[in-house]
Amino acid sequence: MKPLTNVPLPLAAAADPADQVTALYQAHALGLLRLAVIMLGERQAAEDAVQDAFLGLFRRWDSLHDPERALAYVRSSVFNGCRTVLRKRAKNRQFVLVDPDVESAEARVVLGEEHREVLAALRRLPDRQREAVALRYCLDMSVDDVARAMGVTEGTVKSATSRGIAAITRMLKGDS
Repeated sequence: MKPLTNVPLPLAAAADPADQVTALYQAHALGLLRLAVIMLGERQAAEDAVQDAFLGLFRRWDSLHDPERALAYVRSSVFNGCRTVLRKRAKNRQFVLVDPDVESAEARVVLGEEHREVLAALRRLPDRQREAVALRYCLDMSVDDVARAMGVTEGTVKSATSRGIAAITRMLKGDS
Protein backbone atom coordinates (compact mmCIF):
# COMPACT_ATOMS: atom_id res chain seq x y z
CA MET A 1 0.00 0.00 0.00
CA LYS A 2 1.29 3.48 -0.85
CA PRO A 3 1.59 5.82 2.12
CA LEU A 4 -1.12 8.45 2.50
CA THR A 5 -3.45 7.12 -0.15
CA ASN A 6 -7.12 6.58 0.44
CA VAL A 7 -6.79 2.84 0.08
CA PRO A 8 -8.98 1.46 2.88
CA LEU A 9 -7.14 -0.01 5.83
CA PRO A 10 -8.22 -3.36 7.24
CA LEU A 11 -10.11 -1.57 10.01
CA ALA A 12 -13.33 -3.53 9.70
CA ALA A 13 -11.97 -6.29 11.93
CA ALA A 14 -11.39 -3.87 14.80
CA ALA A 15 -14.66 -2.69 16.32
CA ASP A 16 -13.09 -0.55 19.05
CA PRO A 17 -12.42 3.07 17.94
CA ALA A 18 -9.14 3.07 19.88
CA ASP A 19 -7.97 0.02 17.93
CA GLN A 20 -9.02 1.58 14.63
CA VAL A 21 -7.28 4.90 15.33
CA THR A 22 -4.20 3.02 16.55
CA ALA A 23 -4.08 0.99 13.33
CA LEU A 24 -4.41 4.15 11.26
CA TYR A 25 -1.69 5.82 13.33
CA GLN A 26 0.71 2.90 12.92
CA ALA A 27 0.15 2.84 9.17
CA HIS A 28 0.33 6.58 8.43
CA ALA A 29 1.88 8.62 11.25
CA LEU A 30 5.39 8.69 9.80
CA GLY A 31 4.17 9.91 6.40
CA LEU A 32 2.05 12.59 8.04
CA LEU A 33 5.01 13.59 10.19
CA ARG A 34 7.12 13.99 7.04
CA LEU A 35 4.41 16.16 5.54
CA ALA A 36 4.20 18.34 8.66
CA VAL A 37 7.99 18.72 8.84
CA ILE A 38 8.00 19.85 5.22
CA MET A 39 5.25 22.35 5.95
CA LEU A 40 6.66 23.69 9.22
CA GLY A 41 10.39 23.09 9.02
CA GLU A 42 10.48 22.05 12.65
CA ARG A 43 10.13 18.51 13.96
CA GLN A 44 8.68 19.32 17.37
CA ALA A 45 5.86 21.47 15.98
CA ALA A 46 5.25 18.84 13.29
CA GLU A 47 4.90 16.09 15.89
CA ASP A 48 2.43 18.24 17.81
CA ALA A 49 0.33 18.83 14.68
CA VAL A 50 0.21 15.10 13.89
CA GLN A 51 -0.59 14.10 17.46
CA ASP A 52 -3.35 16.73 17.68
CA ALA A 53 -4.85 15.45 14.43
CA PHE A 54 -5.00 11.86 15.67
CA LEU A 55 -6.37 12.96 19.03
CA GLY A 56 -9.08 14.93 17.22
CA LEU A 57 -9.90 11.86 15.12
CA PHE A 58 -10.21 9.70 18.23
CA ARG A 59 -12.48 12.23 19.94
CA ARG A 60 -14.74 12.48 16.87
CA TRP A 61 -14.64 8.85 15.73
CA ASP A 62 -18.28 8.21 16.61
CA SER A 63 -19.42 11.20 14.55
CA LEU A 64 -17.56 10.15 11.37
CA HIS A 65 -20.02 9.45 8.58
CA ASP A 66 -17.58 7.17 6.74
CA PRO A 67 -14.74 5.62 8.80
CA GLU A 68 -13.00 4.68 5.54
CA ARG A 69 -12.38 8.43 5.05
CA ALA A 70 -10.58 8.71 8.39
CA LEU A 71 -7.20 9.13 6.67
CA ALA A 72 -8.51 12.08 4.66
CA TYR A 73 -9.83 13.59 7.90
CA VAL A 74 -6.47 13.20 9.65
CA ARG A 75 -4.55 14.56 6.65
CA SER A 76 -6.81 17.64 6.55
CA SER A 77 -6.37 18.06 10.29
CA VAL A 78 -2.58 17.95 9.93
CA PHE A 79 -2.76 20.60 7.20
CA ASN A 80 -5.03 22.77 9.32
CA GLY A 81 -2.74 22.36 12.32
CA CYS A 82 0.26 23.36 10.21
CA ARG A 83 -1.60 26.38 8.86
CA THR A 84 -2.48 27.44 12.41
CA VAL A 85 1.16 27.19 13.50
CA LEU A 86 2.28 29.20 10.47
CA ARG A 87 -0.37 31.88 11.12
CA LYS A 88 0.69 32.16 14.75
CA ARG A 89 4.33 32.44 13.73
CA ALA A 90 3.52 35.16 11.22
CA LYS A 91 1.35 36.99 13.74
CA ASN A 92 4.05 36.85 16.40
CA ARG A 93 6.77 37.58 13.83
CA GLN A 94 8.64 34.52 14.95
CA PHE A 95 8.71 32.76 11.59
CA VAL A 96 12.06 31.04 11.51
CA LEU A 97 12.96 28.06 9.38
CA VAL A 98 14.76 25.69 11.69
CA ASP A 99 16.22 22.38 10.64
CA PRO A 100 15.02 19.57 12.87
CA ASP A 101 17.42 17.76 15.16
CA VAL A 102 19.52 15.74 12.74
CA GLU A 103 20.32 13.15 15.40
CA SER A 104 16.87 11.55 15.32
CA ALA A 105 16.09 8.77 12.85
CA GLU A 106 12.98 10.56 11.56
CA ALA A 107 14.93 13.74 10.88
CA ARG A 108 17.58 11.82 8.96
CA VAL A 109 14.88 10.24 6.80
CA VAL A 110 13.11 13.54 6.22
CA LEU A 111 16.09 15.84 5.87
CA GLY A 112 19.01 13.99 4.38
CA GLU A 113 21.91 16.21 3.53
CA GLU A 114 21.15 16.19 -0.20
CA HIS A 115 17.59 17.50 0.36
CA ARG A 116 18.19 20.47 2.67
CA GLU A 117 18.36 23.11 -0.04
CA VAL A 118 15.28 21.79 -1.81
CA LEU A 119 13.28 21.72 1.43
CA ALA A 120 14.42 25.24 2.32
CA ALA A 121 13.25 26.43 -1.12
CA LEU A 122 9.98 24.51 -0.69
CA ARG A 123 9.37 26.23 2.65
CA ARG A 124 9.76 29.64 1.00
CA LEU A 125 6.87 28.97 -1.40
CA PRO A 126 3.43 30.48 -0.81
CA ASP A 127 1.16 28.16 1.21
CA ARG A 128 -0.93 26.79 -1.66
CA GLN A 129 2.09 26.09 -3.85
CA ARG A 130 3.96 24.47 -0.96
CA GLU A 131 1.00 22.23 -0.13
CA ALA A 132 0.47 21.20 -3.75
CA VAL A 133 4.14 20.40 -4.35
CA ALA A 134 4.50 18.56 -1.03
CA LEU A 135 1.46 16.38 -1.62
CA ARG A 136 2.14 15.77 -5.31
CA TYR A 137 5.86 15.05 -5.24
CA CYS A 138 6.91 14.42 -1.65
CA LEU A 139 3.98 12.10 -0.93
CA ASP A 140 3.47 10.89 -4.53
CA MET A 141 -0.26 11.62 -4.61
CA SER A 142 -2.23 11.91 -7.84
CA VAL A 143 -3.53 15.29 -9.00
CA ASP A 144 -7.07 14.14 -8.18
CA ASP A 145 -6.08 13.09 -4.63
CA VAL A 146 -4.22 16.37 -4.05
CA ALA A 147 -7.25 18.35 -5.26
CA ARG A 148 -9.51 16.50 -2.83
CA ALA A 149 -7.04 16.89 0.06
CA MET A 150 -6.68 20.64 -0.56
CA GLY A 151 -10.34 21.24 -1.40
CA VAL A 152 -9.55 22.81 -4.79
CA THR A 153 -9.95 21.88 -8.46
CA GLU A 154 -7.47 19.75 -10.39
CA GLY A 155 -6.59 22.79 -12.52
CA THR A 156 -5.65 24.72 -9.39
CA VAL A 157 -3.41 21.86 -8.28
CA LYS A 158 -1.71 21.71 -11.67
CA SER A 159 -1.20 25.48 -11.73
CA ALA A 160 0.07 25.68 -8.14
CA THR A 161 2.38 22.70 -8.68
CA SER A 162 3.80 24.10 -11.90
CA ARG A 163 4.40 27.53 -10.40
CA GLY A 164 5.88 26.00 -7.25
CA ILE A 165 8.33 23.81 -9.17
CA ALA A 166 9.33 26.79 -11.33
CA ALA A 167 9.93 28.92 -8.23
CA ILE A 168 11.99 26.19 -6.55
CA THR A 169 14.05 25.84 -9.71
CA ARG A 170 14.72 29.60 -9.75
CA MET A 171 15.64 29.58 -6.05
CA LEU A 172 18.04 26.68 -6.45
CA LYS A 173 19.69 28.34 -9.44
CA GLY A 174 19.98 31.56 -7.43
CA ASP A 175 17.69 33.62 -9.67
CA SER A 176 15.13 34.50 -7.00
